[in-house]
Amino acid sequence: MSLKNAKVLTISQYINPFTEGTEMAQAARQLPQGMLERGNEIRVFMPKFGVINERRHQLHEVIRLSGMNLIINDTDHALLIKVASVPNVRMQVYFIDNEEYFKRKYTTHDDSETFFPDNDERALFFARGVLETVRKLGWAPDIIHCHGWMTAFVPLYVKHFFGDDPHFENAKIVFSVYDDKPEAIDKDLVKKLGLEGFGKDLLKGLNKPTTDDLYKLGVGLSDAVVKGSAKLSRSMETAIKATEKPVLAYSSEEERLQAHADFYHNVLEEALV
Repeated sequence: MSLKNAKVLTISQYINPFTEGTEMAQAARQLPQGMLERGNEIRVFMPKFGVINERRHQLHEVIRLSGMNLIINDTDHALLIKVASVPNVRMQVYFIDNEEYFKRKYTTHDDSETFFPDNDERALFFARGVLETVRKLGWAPDIIHCHGWMTAFVPLYVKHFFGDDPHFENAKIVFSVYDDKPEAIDKDLVKKLGLEGFGKDLLKGLNKPTTDDLYKLGVGLSDAVVKGSAKLSRSMETAIKATEKPVLAYSSEEERLQAHADFYHNVLEEALV
């Protein structure tokens, strides 16, 4: 069954050609492009990491969407929205930018491969920034597809922060899990999420958090799960199995688009039953 006339929001940590070399970047480029070509509406978001060459990729700021301030960990941060087109495709990508969080010339690790201590705040800012921008666009997605641990707070915000918001109330969240090396996240994460108004009952398992725990949080709060890598860790497999949600097995690049179109369709159909 082919999906048509659906509104699909893709939120990804990485997207080709802006950040290359990962399976996630490839999937997050291939899927929205394929969905667009099949007659669906798409919006695509990623962080504006400092490694992205703005001139080469012709990014420009969207003034009407920028200028909001988001409070993360009790501090004000200015939200900038930029946009670029993927070469030779009718696909636009929106970038969430902020001087403090995304100026540095790296993605998630510095040049000595050290994981940035504020990656949790960057992920919070990214999730909030995307959802606030989608609201500003006045666009209500049917499917929200999140790729990577940096998108793990999206389901939390959608279900427990914007729960009554008409832009998201009918959206189904699909969460893609990848085989990333687990990294330690700031131990004050629960406190920071408390400042956002999230109750402790939602944050079990985040007392000594790692990126794997963020994946598990995302899996637990989503409506359906995708195995984005051919192999996942045993604890991740266990967490996915424990949710009893619809799961899409790993699919190769050739099969990926059709497999996801069918999966999206089934997830939306199930919501109507």
